Parts: sequence; structure tokens; C-alpha cells
Amino acid sequence: MGSALYAYGVLEQEDVEFETDGIDGAERAYTVDYRTLSALVSEIDTVEPGMSDENARAHSEVLKQLLRYDGGRTVVPMQYGMAFKNERTLKRVLRESRPAFRRALREVEGKVELGLKVLSEADATGDGDAVRAAVDERFGELAVGVSEDDRFSDRLLVNRSFLVDRDDRDAFDDAVGEFEDDHGELTVQYTGPWAPYHFVDIDIGARRA
Repeated sequence: MGSALYAYGVLEQEDVEFETDGIDGAERAYTVDYRTLSALVSEIDTVEPGMSDENARAHSEVLKQLLRYDGGRTVVPMQYGMAFKNERTLKRVLRESRPAFRRALREVEGKVELGLKVLSEADATGDGDAVRAAVDERFGELAVGVSEDDRFSDRLLVNRSFLVDRDDRDAFDDAVGEFEDDHGELTVQYTGPWAPYHFVDIDIGARRA
């Protein structure tokens, strides 16, 4: 592989390495350290990886591997496409953005993102307000953060991302099952755990050169 480094996310300083199906065919992910931070990276051939379904899926799946690594890790995800020409450039970004990464890591420590979509049947006229109120009641106390995502279809009554403590994950799973049982006329799509994409916002795009 090439000398460029593709960064998936940032975690507390730790030596991590595992085999993976990464960006642009990368077969390994490992950490590059700067003081108390580590960036999880793969070596690739370009600082401008192509946007494809395969690469987008690889980005998410590598982060999911890290979330499960050796009992679970907390990670602040990078937005897609964060590739750096060498290790020195990446370390400079970690240095310049260290306060923001440290703050974000504290905010999401021990937490994961879970996604919930609720759809009505094609010909149904679901009461979206009632369904959203039921979601609020069922899941509000189990999440420490909620992101209201675009409802891009009339059928899509709920599209939310939840920030959940790992210790509450089983309870959240159970609540989803109960919600499905109580609303058999609706389609529930439950995804995750994901890195907390919707709950961190660190802009480093201009400092990769």
C-alpha cells in the first residue's frame, strides 16, 4: 500500500492493530499516537480516496471493529475522506485539534450510537406525532443524547440517532423489541452500534496538506 494515511477516528492513546477490510482495499488498521491521543489509520495510495458505497461501508465497519475491540473502545469518528500525506501531517492535525478531540472523547466516553427508523405501511396514514410521542416515552430515559434526522419520505415517521451508554444497550434493545410488539402495523429498522457520528462535530478538513 502507499504512504498516505487514511484516518477513521480518534481514541484515547493506545496501541491498537487488527486485520480489516478497510478503505481502498487496505487490509490492516493500526494507531498513530500524539501524546494522549491515537488515530486509527490504514495506509492507502492517495489523499483523495474515492467516494463509493464500498468505501463508505468500509469506513463504518472499521469503526465498528474498533468499538468491539478487546471488550470495547470509545472513538470519535472522523468524517469520511480524512486522508493525510504522511504521519507528520496527521500528528500536526492531532496536535492542533487536541482540545476538541479531548472534549469530544469525554462527552462520548463509554457510549455508542444506535439508529431507529419507524415507517408506516405504503398505503397507511400513520399518526406521526403519536408515534414520535411513543418513541419519546419509550426511549427518552435510556439515551443521553438524541439527534433528529431528516424524514425524507412521507412513510418515515421517525428517523433518530440515540447516544446510549454501553451499560444501557441491553435495555435499549429490549425497549426496541417491546416497541415492535406494541406497534405491529409499523416497520421498525434498528441499527448499530455505530461510532457517535451525530454527536461530535470536529472540522479538520482544511489541514490535511
